[in-house]
Amino acid sequence: MMKSIIHILLFFSVSILTKAQSLEDYLIIAAENNPDIKAAHSEFNAALEKIPQVNTLPDPTVSLGVFVSPIETRVGAQRARLSLSQMFPWFGTLQAREDAASLMAQAKFKEIDVAKNELFLNVKQSYFPIYEIKEHIRINEENLKILDTYKQLSTIKYANGKAPLTDILRVDIMTENIKTDNKILFESLSPLYITFNRLLNRSDTAHVNIDPAYFVSIETDVIAVKEDLLKNNPLLHLIDAKIIAEQANQNLAALKSKPNFGVGLDYAMISKRKGIEMAQNGKDVLMPMVTLSLPVFKKKNEAFVKESQLMQLALSQKKEGIENKLWSTYANASFEVDKALKLYLHYQNQIERNDQILNLLYTAYANSGKDFEELLRIQQETLKYNMAKATATKNYNMAMAKVEYITAKELF
Repeated sequence: MMKSIIHILLFFSVSILTKAQSLEDYLIIAAENNPDIKAAHSEFNAALEKIPQVNTLPDPTVSLGVFVSPIETRVGAQRARLSLSQMFPWFGTLQAREDAASLMAQAKFKEIDVAKNELFLNVKQSYFPIYEIKEHIRINEENLKILDTYKQLSTIKYANGKAPLTDILRVDIMTENIKTDNKILFESLSPLYITFNRLLNRSDTAHVNIDPAYFVSIETDVIAVKEDLLKNNPLLHLIDAKIIAEQANQNLAALKSKPNFGVGLDYAMISKRKGIEMAQNGKDVLMPMVTLSLPVFKKKNEAFVKESQLMQLALSQKKEGIENKLWSTYANASFEVDKALKLYLHYQNQIERNDQILNLLYTAYANSGKDFEELLRIQQETLKYNMAKATATKNYNMAMAKVEYITAKELF
């Protein structure tokens, strides 16, 4: 009794878990577990650590010198010299460095969205073919049940002498063909499961639940072209972030042409002169110092500025190229959506008509034992339409996945 209860509880827990795993759930799992997304997060965190490295002053310099042969001065021999200095960059340089590093970190953060958006597209494009194959298997299994009904009827007709033996043999041939087809379909699921589960960074043998409700409704409205279609695309956001970062680098490069200055102290240790009484005899010397770098090699700094300007130009040109590719992809995807929708409606209409014909042919055969070959032909045709309808559904969702990739629907 207790073992039965445990089995029932396990069944319901697995059922609930399976039901909970919709495509949206899988996208969340992928975003949390995928190593590419984790790598993008690590690169962003590494970029953040760059900020405290660049917005601080350089380390102060301390030097100690001991004279091997002391230098005699009026107040005594100079034995050693201790120096302490601190360099300072030009005004605003530290803030410019921090701004540049911060903006580069923001660009790295945009790369997370880019990786996530591409991951979602890959997950969907791995998910929908699994639906197609499973739907084909389901359709085949339904047809096997129908063919079993046909065989029983043809067997009765043959026993009564109202139908030939070939009717039964035809059903057997079709049944074997469908069983072979299903066997191949089952085997083709294995590599698809592996591909899908790898994107989620989990076991190759993990169960993949296909939510039929996701495929029940297909939008019948043709996608309209919108001017702001690309406003949320993370790839374009990334390019914009890189351009802003390069502008900050240009500002920083301009500051490199400014001089650096430093302050320091020199402390000279003097020993007393023996046998002489004089003011400040042996008194140590403390000397403040100011240092100024001279940026006389301007070509280097000018090259820094020019490099940043060229990078901005290259990024702007790259953005234009990406926009063209995205619009082209969108146009093709829209066509594929419209094409799949029309085929889906066509196949649905043909299936409904064939169902009416099948009902009439089945009734006629049950009464007269004639036109069995036509009955099987229409049944085979209906099977093909159902298969094609499942494929059209898959193609529709694959094309919509591309549209959602372009508009970054899952991210925003």
